[in-house]
Amino acid sequence: MKKLALLLALAFGSVTLTSVQAHDHAATPLEAALAQYVIVQTALAGDSLKGVPEAASAIAAAAKESAGALPETTASQAEALAKASDIKAARAAFKLLSNTLITVLNSQKEKTGHYYEAFCPMANAAWIQNSKKIANPYYGASMLTCGEIRKEL
Repeated sequence: MKKLALLLALAFGSVTLTSVQAHDHAATPLEAALAQYVIVQTALAGDSLKGVPEAASAIAAAAKESAGALPETTASQAEALAKASDIKAARAAFKLLSNTLITVLNSQKEKTGHYYEAFCPMANAAWIQNSKKIANPYYGASMLTCGEIRKEL
């Protein structure tokens, strides 16, 4: 019986340790914001606002909780994106948010290995995406592949 109790204690102890270790690697505010940003970028490239308000609100929340890791303007830019009433307004708000997050990523010493800065000369605007295949959020289907990858972020 003592062996069974010891085995159970060890088993539960390792489960608890594993849970704590997994929790220790929680996403940083920037990682959380970028994950939501890609949702927005993908939706806009697909000429859709589906999921944009929710993802933009999550970016704003991450920015507010970032303790200075993200610029103060990030939250207000994301909130403006969340409130956009049409795709044109969403794309205008997305442009400002993109510039801010690109600046943050460019200021880091190490590249993420997951994100790329793309630029469309027709929109005179840059954005972040997680693929090297261009998916232009500023023109959607009408010019989906307009642009180029500038660099890995």
